[in-house]
Amino acid sequence: MATDAPPPSKEQHKLPSPEEFTEVQQSAEFGELRRSHRSFAFPLTVAFIAWYLLYVLLSNYAGGLMGTKLFGNINVAFVLGVAQFVTTFLIAWWYSKHAAAKLDPKAEAIKSRMEGRA
Repeated sequence: MATDAPPPSKEQHKLPSPEEFTEVQQSAEFGELRRSHRSFAFPLTVAFIAWYLLYVLLSNYAGGLMGTKLFGNINVAFVLGVAQFVTTFLIAWWYSKHAAAKLDPKAEAIKSRMEGRA
């Protein structure tokens, strides 16, 4: 049995005008949303890139240190490599919490107002 998509609504939705988008973009509320995103994302991105580059540089120029065995066949390079993956997942989790708490409510408020105007 095939399922068909419901027919399009007969009620037409008017999109906001370019001027309305520009007005919202220049609003203090949108500026706060942008600041909230940038103040979280930019420093974390710079920190992660520095952490990654440190790992690459240590791998290239500090072979003795990276080859140091910690226990069994596990060395410093392996532990730092796994830490790269762990860091990636922690940042993604942290960002999703930040977005849900700080960004999504502000974005939803702006979106609701824009859709209400249309």
